Amino acid sequence: MLGGAITMGSVRWPGLFHAWERQVIAGIGWDLITRCVAECGDTLPAFDAPHDFFFCNQVHINPAIYAALCDECVLSAGVTLLLHTMLAAVETADDGWRVTLCTKDGLETITTRVLIDCTGDANAVAGYPIQVSDECQPATLVCRIAGYDLATLDLDAINRAFDAEVRAGRLRYTDASWNADRANVGAWLNQAGQNINHIHPCNACDSRGKTQVELAGRASFLRLFRFLRAQPGLEALRVEYLAAECGVRESATIVGKATVTTDDFTGGRLWDDAVCYTFYPIDLHNLSPEGVEIQLLEEGVVPTVPRRALLPAGSRNLLTAGRCIASDRLANSALRVQATCMATGQVAGALAALATQTGIEVEELPLPMVDELLLAHGAIIPERQATAGPAYGAMSPLSTV
Repeated sequence: MLGGAITMGSVRWPGLFHAWERQVIAGIGWDLITRCVAECGDTLPAFDAPHDFFFCNQVHINPAIYAALCDECVLSAGVTLLLHTMLAAVETADDGWRVTLCTKDGLETITTRVLIDCTGDANAVAGYPIQVSDECQPATLVCRIAGYDLATLDLDAINRAFDAEVRAGRLRYTDASWNADRANVGAWLNQAGQNINHIHPCNACDSRGKTQVELAGRASFLRLFRFLRAQPGLEALRVEYLAAECGVRESATIVGKATVTTDDFTGGRLWDDAVCYTFYPIDLHNLSPEGVEIQLLEEGVVPTVPRRALLPAGSRNLLTAGRCIASDRLANSALRVQATCMATGQVAGALAALATQTGIEVEELPLPMVDELLLAHGAIIPERQATAGPAYGAMSPLSTV
């Protein structure tokens, strides 16, 4: 289904669309988010939470309704969808790309002038160089559990029992926590199992790695479920849902025509070919005792993403969007989040459409032409300058979608 991590991984709190109480990412993705909130009768956050409580500015949405709205939006735009399909091969053709797909009834080949890789794993970049970290960030398997009253539980006793199971090799602290060195079952139960575990090993950029991650995620969940059901007060614990896939934070990035470095990101660099804003703290999940390294941005800083970071080095009319854009590891730990993926996805779509219509290569398209199309569909674009200006560049007004 459409929707990516929101629908398949149940990571249903996308962000961040706002920075310093101003909206910095909008457009088609934001429109779908707000439609979903309205459809369910829910409300948006006030978007005024202190920066160190950035998670309060994330929008909580219903994955099932969001998936259906994505279908509705894409089909109404005249797009032909082909689900239950995987990539078999990508080759250069006379005027673009030849793509071979694995469908349920065999191989199918299509040709296209411009190709966009939105796999998140750089699976379609046709042999151009990619970068894969020796130690990728752990994944998380999201669930929702019920059937207990947190106030009645002896959490100290449950944590002691958990410690004993870890010492015996039957549990891992990361089954119920980001922390790698202590039990905190109360936090897992308080969040009903959502976004509060770490799954290792985790390089899911190919089918073998993805298989290992999914198996490890469900094995972790099952041993935790069995343990909890054996604890006093948790005998009736039940599973309301388990995500179809693990939420993968890191796999591969392209070697791009430009690379967003940590200094570019934390300094709020305004690139001369900036095509969208991005906003999130450095958020590197790891094997440390705390399990995550968070570095907040300085007040007023809003980084940008250059067009060239979407373009594999040496390529023509090939684009990437989402988690695999060219960036170093720390910068990517912030760029990988859903709002930025939506922004870069819309940029890639605009570049591809204009390149196809005009015959101009995606790298050579005049930026004012790209801006016009993005603004026509509600995006917020950076106001570029010949040289880097203030960390927080002026933003173009949001157009009506």
